[in-house]
Amino acid sequence: MKILIVEDERALSESIATYLKSENYLCEVAGNLKLALEKVESFEYDCILLDITLPDGNGLNVLKVLRKNNKTDGVIIISAKNSIEDKIDGLNLGADDYLAKPFHLSELSARISAVIRRRRFEGSSNVVVNEIVIDTVAKMVFINNIALDITRKEYDLLLYLVVNKNRVISKSAIAEHITGDRADYFDNFDFVYAHIKNLKKKIAAAGADDYIKSIYGMGYKFEVN
Repeated sequence: MKILIVEDERALSESIATYLKSENYLCEVAGNLKLALEKVESFEYDCILLDITLPDGNGLNVLKVLRKNNKTDGVIIISAKNSIEDKIDGLNLGADDYLAKPFHLSELSARISAVIRRRRFEGSSNVVVNEIVIDTVAKMVFINNIALDITRKEYDLLLYLVVNKNRVISKSAIAEHITGDRADYFDNFDFVYAHIKNLKKKIAAAGADDYIKSIYGMGYKFEVN
């Protein structure tokens, strides 16, 4: 799961990122409106943590861009401004939640999980595809009711493929999802192939069908009839 933290208070953004990384989220940070807009135009996020008061503009402009581009990224406004007008403006522009500063990081994490469940998994904490069950709260995968021993990146990769089942996902999109904006630094996608190969091997060894298909010249697809 990938989170964008739009926050100009460096100490706060670093504290949030450190905590969420310990919760197995992939985090990126934008300290101003310009960088935030560049990121939401170029990438997709499971949840965006959005401060309203930024040094170069109003954070609500991020919501306007998301709505204009019909993007489905979840958004939680985190702001010291706590007026009813700010809440109404943010919610009317498509924000999912509003959390006033200061807040406990554990509460923020719980709200992020709730937003992602509503946005991606229709409110359920479990994603089920035949014999495969993905518990998005415990961040575990079960095949035929037996826990699968996989790495964090393999978990993120499987969930990403399942959420986009029967759609071809390019190698570049997969690279971006599991590494964030660092994907541009890789010369090739060999690491994507390695993760796919290991994941397929573990799923097969657990007795599941071979759902992950390689689409020549394009990418991969989690194929379910």
